[in-house]
Amino acid sequence: MSFKLCVIGAGSVGFTRRLFSDLMIVPEFHDIEVAFTDINAENLRMVYELCQRDLEANGINIKIHTTLDRREALTGARYIINCVRIGMLEGFETDVNIPLKYGVDQCVGDTLCAGGIMYGQRGIAAMLEFCKDIREVSEPNALLLNYANPNAMMTWAAIKYGGVRTLGLCHGVQGGHHQIAKALGLEKKDVDIICAGINHQTWYISVKHNGEDLTGKILEAYENDPALSAKEKVRIDVLRNFGYYSTESNGHLSEYVSWYRKRPDDLVNWINTETSWIDGETGGYLRVCNEGRNWFEYDFPNWMAAPPQQYIPEKRSEEHGSYIIEALETGRLYRGHFNVMNNGCITNLPDECIVEVPGYVDANGINIPQVGDLPLGCAAVCSQSIWVQRLAVEAAVHGDINLLRQAMLMDPLTGAVCNPPEIRQMVDEMLVAGEQWLPQYKEEIVRAKERLAGPRIPTREGYMGAARLHTKTVEEMAQNREDARRNAANADKAKK
Repeated sequence: MSFKLCVIGAGSVGFTRRLFSDLMIVPEFHDIEVAFTDINAENLRMVYELCQRDLEANGINIKIHTTLDRREALTGARYIINCVRIGMLEGFETDVNIPLKYGVDQCVGDTLCAGGIMYGQRGIAAMLEFCKDIREVSEPNALLLNYANPNAMMTWAAIKYGGVRTLGLCHGVQGGHHQIAKALGLEKKDVDIICAGINHQTWYISVKHNGEDLTGKILEAYENDPALSAKEKVRIDVLRNFGYYSTESNGHLSEYVSWYRKRPDDLVNWINTETSWIDGETGGYLRVCNEGRNWFEYDFPNWMAAPPQQYIPEKRSEEHGSYIIEALETGRLYRGHFNVMNNGCITNLPDECIVEVPGYVDANGINIPQVGDLPLGCAAVCSQSIWVQRLAVEAAVHGDINLLRQAMLMDPLTGAVCNPPEIRQMVDEMLVAGEQWLPQYKEEIVRAKERLAGPRIPTREGYMGAARLHTKTVEEMAQNREDARRNAANADKAKK
């Protein structure tokens, strides 16, 4: 069995090595053609050396082709995995730190809120270039598996404007599935779930064990679990108010709605910085990403000296990508949750939006059943976010600053914290800070600089947020090398 796989953004060790290892566990894929591409030659080199060594240690005769030329890597590819971070961590810094000056305190900042919206502006500009190359040089009807955030916005742009067959993939549903089963005192394999909504705001609308619907028992289970009740205050409160549990962590979910992070004195009541960054720490994801990058660069010789990855079924992760490709190529059935254009799947959300819903894959293709209506309150929460996403996608595609401002105004948390003049100035600052990654805003950035040169609304310069922790140096991380390596190696930075 032979086809070509291309990974864009292959310098991401957490995603690339994990996803590639998953594919190599499939015996039929030991003769495929593989190309890794990135804009960072050094990161690409390090990830290539690790993966190539893993291949050789497992007796697989594949030679990974690496190149900085994206079109070269994409030529003839049947499957493309996208795991880029446009703007790298330098751009991510501005997504978190500029909004903080205006009181917008984010834990993650990669999906919605001010940071996620601007991340989407950078990512969509690049995504449209990727899609152009895929249409022109990849195998006809190639499949793009998008892991890049903001996942819904990126997938929406690829499908609507990129003209490429695309699935958005995420591990949030799997993580929550494990957690719910544990809270109920069950094994994940014995709990059947149906999740539906939008990426990072997906709802467990059906949770069953041996045919019994346990959805109504989840709240009590979480409230009675000391560990979960301490770390999932936001998720439990949303469950209490809306009746259904949400896929995303406490920190993620807290920044998608207007209720938990708008007042610094109240924010600390809803988060927990003693457990994990993902439970609500200000800029927590930025911190662990910085620590992971710095550790990988510092500790790389030890990674090469460590035992190679074993390509055995027990080591296969729950990331959807390898299972989708396996199902399409071999006909083995796979059921997962994927991000797709709605087109009537969830009947009380707009047809044109990206929903995260159950799907089935086999040799006949990717099949998405109709879910029907979401519970009304869950649909209302998703609907507000969908309009933010739609405004942000259209803004990014057309370089329209008015739509960009409207997306910020409509964003639940940003709008709860900032007034319109503050949002206008914040947008100007974020456009100027991201100039090198925002070609579609070239003329608007010139005007933004002129506005910023005049009188400005005072901001909280140097404000670090309500719950920010210190970014560890490599010397500090070296005190616990196992934690440092796990952080750098994991695609899911919250996983332990």
